[in-house]
Amino acid sequence: MNKTNGFEYIIPDKQTANLGVQLKEKDHLQIVEIPIPTPEKGEVQVQVKCTGICGSDVHLWKHGEIGIFPVTQPQLLGHESAGIVTAVGENVTSLKVGDRVAIEAGIPCSLCDQCMNGRYHLCPDVVFKSTPPYDGLLAKYITHPARWLHKIPDNLSYEEGALLEPLSVAIAAIDRVRAKFGKSLLITGCGPIGLLVLAVAAATGIYPIGITDVQENRLEYAKSMGATFTYKVTPGKSETETVKEIRELFGGEGAECTVECTGIESSFRTAIMATRDAGTCCLVGVGKNDQSIPVNNFAMREVDIRGLFR
Repeated sequence: MNKTNGFEYIIPDKQTANLGVQLKEKDHLQIVEIPIPTPEKGEVQVQVKCTGICGSDVHLWKHGEIGIFPVTQPQLLGHESAGIVTAVGENVTSLKVGDRVAIEAGIPCSLCDQCMNGRYHLCPDVVFKSTPPYDGLLAKYITHPARWLHKIPDNLSYEEGALLEPLSVAIAAIDRVRAKFGKSLLITGCGPIGLLVLAVAAATGIYPIGITDVQENRLEYAKSMGATFTYKVTPGKSETETVKEIRELFGGEGAECTVECTGIESSFRTAIMATRDAGTCCLVGVGKNDQSIPVNNFAMREVDIRGLFR
């Protein structure tokens, strides 16, 4: 075992070794060699070509937990992946060796009420790769049920295939706030998810689209992606003034639809209060379990608060 700057890694004996990025415990990442898995019935083996690093991966690494899921044992990270099929298990007819696929990280039971109603991501028995205690996809070779792999065309890169997972979150967020052509949208946070929500909204024809952040360079990038207007959050400015200025960007009434992408309490509060009366606000960013929010503000204005899981 070698060690550099607190990061442990091994030097494999051969290039075919199956290496994975494992979180041993909080603040302790290591590269480990693991057995190359053999696909069981209904599964395929995938050589992972690209894996995105999600904010939740970083949160697990630095904090030892994400939301209500603490790290309890060593586990591989990563759940945004794409690759190529390298072996096919028994009874698999939908895929063949050589197929390029994006990996849907959640494996539900497919039997419960949530699964039957099309909300399989809320399955109480779902196995979601990289959510404790389950291993993730940040390895050279993994196995996965063929049912939860999606073919990608040759003109889609593996990087783009890996980004289909966070893109699906953005699409779900737009759906949760019932945003559509002719409705206004506020996005709080210019991180990867916030920018993906912006991309989906712009492609959908939603107008106007406002987006907030504390960093000017991110806001400039958001503008180039189709944001109608941007708002730079100034630390230390009063909440009342911030909300007032954001609402004025939407004609003084606020946005009909708001997607909160930071998980930060102050941003969530702003998102709620900057939403128009009878509007909808969806919390996408994962933050602290207990947060203070202005209950009377949204209740007396009939603002719907919605959650989004994965």
